[in-house]
Amino acid sequence: SIPIAKQLASIKALRKGSDLEKAFATAALVYNNSADPKGKLSKAEAKSLLQTQFLSFMQGQESKPKYQEIISALDEESENKIDFEDFMILLVSLALMSDLLREIRNVKTTK
Repeated sequence: SIPIAKQLASIKALRKGSDLEKAFATAALVYNNSADPKGKLSKAEAKSLLQTQFLSFMQGQESKPKYQEIISALDEESENKIDFEDFMILLVSLALMSDLLREIRNVKTTK
């Protein structure tokens, strides 16, 4: 398996890409490395990927009803597969409710 950083560096269009472009490309590469040949993940695989690659955003969210709803949906019908678009919706949903996002928003930047 080729490291994500090396895969990212191999994408010529991103050599001068912005931080945001590289962040999105990284998310796409992480997803693609786990997806099946049709570009899909089982719900169980999606849950595992989120728990290993997005843990800092998910920590402390267990008591929130929306978090429980999202995670329980991944436990149901685990043979069903999700595509990249659905995975990104999960990712953004979890990020928006996270305590880490609030902390990030409070970081002071210098100009």
